[in-house]
Amino acid sequence: MIVVMEKDANDEQIAHMVQRVEELGLKSHVIRGAERTVIAAIGEKREHTREALEAGSGVENVLPILAPYKVASREVKPEATQVVAGSLKVGAGELGVIAGPCSVESEEQILSAAHAVKQAGATAIRGGAFKPRTSPYSFQGLKQQGLELLAAARDETGLAVVTEVVASEDVGLVAKYADVLQIGARNMQNYRLLEAVGNTDRAVLLKRGPSATIEELLLAAEYILNAGNPNVMLCERGVRTFETHTRFTLPLATVPYLRRITHLPIVIDPSHGTGHAYLVPDMAAAAVAVGTDGLIIEVHPDPEKALSDGYQSLNYQQFEDTMQKCRRIAQAVGASL
Repeated sequence: MIVVMEKDANDEQIAHMVQRVEELGLKSHVIRGAERTVIAAIGEKREHTREALEAGSGVENVLPILAPYKVASREVKPEATQVVAGSLKVGAGELGVIAGPCSVESEEQILSAAHAVKQAGATAIRGGAFKPRTSPYSFQGLKQQGLELLAAARDETGLAVVTEVVASEDVGLVAKYADVLQIGARNMQNYRLLEAVGNTDRAVLLKRGPSATIEELLLAAEYILNAGNPNVMLCERGVRTFETHTRFTLPLATVPYLRRITHLPIVIDPSHGTGHAYLVPDMAAAAVAVGTDGLIIEVHPDPEKALSDGYQSLNYQQFEDTMQKCRRIAQAVGASL
């Protein structure tokens, strides 16, 4: 249920209703909007619960939440959420660009990439320190050394660090160095990991699994939100279909659809979504055209020599050209990039 407080409800009344919600055996989530505060009351509804909450001081109305994902729903929070993590701002009118190599390979590589993507207009640096790979013989990342190099890149450029965490036991270590914890597509339904990042104060970039429905993506986000972390970004990185001309199929209809049903910001990954560098610029521009809140793009100083995903990575000039194209599209649709 949603406890809608009156416009002039004070902090004491809000605190009292939070206590009342929890006395009734429900979990409370306070969401402060531009005009009023609402309290999401999550849990099994008991008899006369609604009536008991409606009687509270400062309460305007109590409404049911129809969506299976409660805190992520527009029913609970009509206004768009903006996630801020260091230099990165995503959502509510801000279009953030996360760019960098698939994996951190060396100090020279990550520092060079950070300076190049910042100069082109990116607002965060990406790079994998822990790399979950299909084959156990593939490059698995530099791990803690990679995290330290990402932190050094942030120190030099001021860019926020976005990197993947692959196991719940690594969350504390990765959170020590990163501004944004990325949950990869393979881990979208790793519920212990979702709860672990939900217990941190770091923003989370949650990627859609290649076979996951939109509802499953939102329910995965709900695990993070329910643990107490409101700073969640949803990432569409393509789904698996019968097509073979791209690595995955990138459904850009996801953006306007999600915008209707959730307040969480939406990020598009045209690199994984297509798997081919030559398709990335056009799909990035198309994502801006349909209203994405952010982009995450793989950029490498020398894609031919990349230890992972070089075939879908842009070089510096290609990224610069892509940013220019996206700015023209953003201007045409009234977005800020």
